[in-house]
Amino acid sequence: MNAQQPMKLYAIFRRRGWTPTEIEAADARSNAESAKRADQLHKIRSYMLDEPDGTLGTICIYQAVGTEAIVEHARAADLPCDDVVEITAIDVHRPDPELSVASAG
Repeated sequence: MNAQQPMKLYAIFRRRGWTPTEIEAADARSNAESAKRADQLHKIRSYMLDEPDGTLGTICIYQAVGTEAIVEHARAADLPCDDVVEITAIDVHRPDPELSVASAG
C-alpha cells in the first residue's frame, strides 16, 4: 500500500445491536486495528444510535484510502460493516451539539 495515496472521507453504518459493554470492547478492537493501519485509515468520530430494539448501533466517520481498507479493518476488528458511503461534501450549519461523550467503534 502506497503511504502517499490520498485519503477520502467515508461514513460506515454499523447496525448491529450492541450493548454498552460490547460497544466499549468493539471500540478497543477498532482502535488496535486502526493503529496497525495508520497509513490506510484514520477514525475521525463515531455517533451512537439507539436502535428500535433498545440496543446500540453506530455511524462512524473515517478517512481511508478506499472502501477496501475500511472493510478489511472491520473484518480484522470483528466489527460489522453494513454499509460504507463516501462523503463527497460537508455542509456544516453549526458544530455537533454537546452530548455525553462515550467510546464507540
